[in-house]
Amino acid sequence: MTVTYSRRVADAGLGTFSHLLLRWKGSIYKLLWRELIIFTTLYYSFSIIYRFVLNEGQKRLFEKLAIYCDRYAELIPVSFVLGFYVTLVVSRWWGQFESVPWPDRLGALVGAHVRGTDEIARLTRRTLMRYANLSGVLIYRSVSTAVYKRFPTMKHLVQAGLMTAEEHRQLEELPSPHNKFWVPCMWFVNLALRARTEGRINNDVALSAILNELNTLRTQCMKLYSYDWISLPLVYTQVVTVAVYSFFLACLIGRQFLDPAQGYAGHDIDFYLPVFTLLQFFFYVGWLKVAEQLINPFGEDDDDFETNYLVDRNLQVSLLSVDEMYDTIPLVEKDKYWNESEPQPPYTAASAEHRKPSFMGSALDIRYLYTQIHTDTDTQIQTHTDTDRHTHTHTERYRQTQIQTDTHLLDPFPRPQLTLYGLLRKADIIIIFYPLSPQFHGIQLLVVTILSHRYNSRTGSGETKVESHAFSEIQPNQAALPLNTALLQPGSQPHQCVGGNTVHLVTLVSVHCATARHRSHWCVMRQGYPYRLDPP
Repeated sequence: MTVTYSRRVADAGLGTFSHLLLRWKGSIYKLLWRELIIFTTLYYSFSIIYRFVLNEGQKRLFEKLAIYCDRYAELIPVSFVLGFYVTLVVSRWWGQFESVPWPDRLGALVGAHVRGTDEIARLTRRTLMRYANLSGVLIYRSVSTAVYKRFPTMKHLVQAGLMTAEEHRQLEELPSPHNKFWVPCMWFVNLALRARTEGRINNDVALSAILNELNTLRTQCMKLYSYDWISLPLVYTQVVTVAVYSFFLACLIGRQFLDPAQGYAGHDIDFYLPVFTLLQFFFYVGWLKVAEQLINPFGEDDDDFETNYLVDRNLQVSLLSVDEMYDTIPLVEKDKYWNESEPQPPYTAASAEHRKPSFMGSALDIRYLYTQIHTDTDTQIQTHTDTDRHTHTHTERYRQTQIQTDTHLLDPFPRPQLTLYGLLRKADIIIIFYPLSPQFHGIQLLVVTILSHRYNSRTGSGETKVESHAFSEIQPNQAALPLNTALLQPGSQPHQCVGGNTVHLVTLVSVHCATARHRSHWCVMRQGYPYRLDPP
């Protein structure tokens, strides 16, 4: 039976895999213990002969032979040859599992499209699925020793109810020397066509869907047959086996502990147990035994596929799906979350810690911060507002990254940029310049143009004017601006200042400046787009 340990490794922790080392069924110890005993026995036999049987001259000759074997044994490419071989075997093993035929989808299609509650309709559905399972059993008899022992002859299939005596007679009379697993598939096709003719299958689309699924199942059976027919090249298997066994035959002599008094390199101490040689044997020969077990998973090893289980399971499930469950529907009623737009199934106390908010993407957790000015007749308040582009119930659970950024569109050409700060106090505008760009080492002259509009809600009157503010000798290393200073983005929406019944709208129009380095040039910013340094 297949050895399953998925539950033991569901959670990674200290010694998770170590708990599996003591299992015997399906383990490497069960596969390797005979070979390990033989290798250890031969090793100690040579050691005893060297230590207690040979004379001094024979010992010197044995020591030279041991050094020679140890030197040239490493030239055998055991790791490369064995590793590549096991990789091919594992990929072939998984491909064989993916080729196992499962009749579940075919049963669902037959139960959905072969309609009728009378005995003939029921017999048609059950016979169709029995033909599909019979095709799989015939393949399993060809490739699996376990299934062949269960059904050694066709008469055993008749006795098991997988085929009738008439079907057995037709199968035997068919003049073909090849494997006849495809014959039940042809019976399936003919019976499906009869059901279509009798109107038990409503339309040709349904018939086509059933036949396509049958062809898929037949293809899976053919793949299993092909895997059994075409094996890995025998020469490759022989090369790997000879490489592994010849390497360890050389190790029987080459890994002996020699007399330290002789002064051989690498033989300074004398041990009786070759620990690392035994570990190397365990790894390499164990690797070879893994390939030996996986190269044909349809045998009777511990980790081979449970083909007899597949026979029982597929027959029971397919017949249940087209017979007992045909046209059977539980009572349709309102679910528990009928009036809830966001259903949340409850958690137990043990699983509550695994409750997490929905993931929206790592970049969407960035919070954009901008500055707003709220003023009244007496005080000025500066606040930072979160402008996340997404909101959800569990936003507070996220550990968000806060960045202060300018979100207005920039000109694609890199040019000098300035940063302007404006102080809104009632209806007056005070512009304070603070150069953040390292390109400006000193400002000789700065002219800022502001479009100002005042509107009085009580009188209904308004006034619009253009104001220019000039500054000179402004240094980049000046003191930091006060906290009550608002950031004016050039070309952005008008900044609004409310004082009593007066609404004051302010828009930055342009900036002109001359630097200490470029006394004859101006840096012009119009409508938020920085331009090159042009003459005034």
